[in-house]
Amino acid sequence: MNGSEFVPLSLVPMLIGICVAIACALPGNFLLLRRQALIGDAISHVVLPGIVVAFLLTGLVASVPMLLGAAGAALVAVAAIEAIRRLGKIEPGAAMGVVFTTMFAGGVLLLEMSDTSSVHLDVEHALYGNLESLIWLDATGWSSLWDPEALAHLPVELPRMATALVAVVLFIAVFWRPLKISTFDEGFARTMGLRTGPLGLALVVVAAIAAVAAFDAVGSIIVIAMFICPPAAARLMTNRLETQIAWSVLFATLAAVIGYVLAGYGPLWLGAQDSVSAAGMIATVSGVLVAGVALMGPARN
Repeated sequence: MNGSEFVPLSLVPMLIGICVAIACALPGNFLLLRRQALIGDAISHVVLPGIVVAFLLTGLVASVPMLLGAAGAALVAVAAIEAIRRLGKIEPGAAMGVVFTTMFAGGVLLLEMSDTSSVHLDVEHALYGNLESLIWLDATGWSSLWDPEALAHLPVELPRMATALVAVVLFIAVFWRPLKISTFDEGFARTMGLRTGPLGLALVVVAAIAAVAAFDAVGSIIVIAMFICPPAAARLMTNRLETQIAWSVLFATLAAVIGYVLAGYGPLWLGAQDSVSAAGMIATVSGVLVAGVALMGPARN
């Protein structure tokens, strides 16, 4: 594929996939080490009804309404979990399981009952996203990367996801030392005067921002996979946090690029006529990477 085909058709979806993968993998490293890896899964379940309600109220698929809707859904989830835990006198984990699955099911029902397909906000897009359709129609080749007129018509999902990635990187860079100390020894961090509670909450909020920004473009499946698979594979490669972060970025990038290429061309190489879901293939490749590292990773023991 030459530049006149690759730039308009594949460059933007591939870049969005890479940004999503890295933005989710970076906070995923800390969530994994804190034994909170499934928070990413929970976030993707909880935010769905909030995003749908925000669209139904505003008629807009934009960052601010989506973030406000997701934040409102998170507050409802916290209140419901606490109510179920106290009234039902059950374990917090069981209460969270009930609330997360119920809210995700409610979000799917809202999508089914409302006419949102015209804005790419239906059940299929909520699960698989619309990565393949994010093509750059105004690009004519590599020269378009320096053409202000062509750049003005980039799919909005790319700058939105790039902004979310920058926010995630800045958060980790600014709070690197307290994040590292509180992740490995929360008690010691408290004795140093670090406020571990607000810091942990801020980490979850940053993860939620990455998930919501990615939701429209790639759906929930790839978001869940990228919060867990690249950090898990990286953890099996090293016992040093700095090196683990670097490995997770590499694995996330490889999963996004290889998954996108295999989704588009893999079926054609096997003689099939149609491509498959890019988000689904990226998630599959990330799982294969984890399986491969689990067999050969130097830190797997």
